[in-house]
Amino acid sequence: MNLSDEAVDRIFRALADTTRRDIVRRTLVGELSVSEIAAEYDMSFAAVQKHVAVLEAADLVAKIPSGRERIVRGNPETIRRAQRLLGQFEQLWRGRIDRLDALLSTEP
Repeated sequence: MNLSDEAVDRIFRALADTTRRDIVRRTLVGELSVSEIAAEYDMSFAAVQKHVAVLEAADLVAKIPSGRERIVRGNPETIRRAQRLLGQFEQLWRGRIDRLDALLSTEP
């Protein structure tokens, strides 16, 4: 399934922040409560909640209620979609470089 331009913007804006990339990495390895995530950063709990909300809006993580806590789980499918998009860009640029190489290697 292709990503809309808006979805691509949300994903890459979310991943532009070091803390959010770290949260994604950690939640792809294992589910964590928002409290467990917050304990790892030198920022307020509310700031971590905002980071998680940005990631959730980009579909990079899901928040699942579990009693009084919210468990955060990484979404590998969204990462795969972004990876496929980057792969398409790479193919485009490799094709352009190959054509440029061919053009430069021909003798006049």
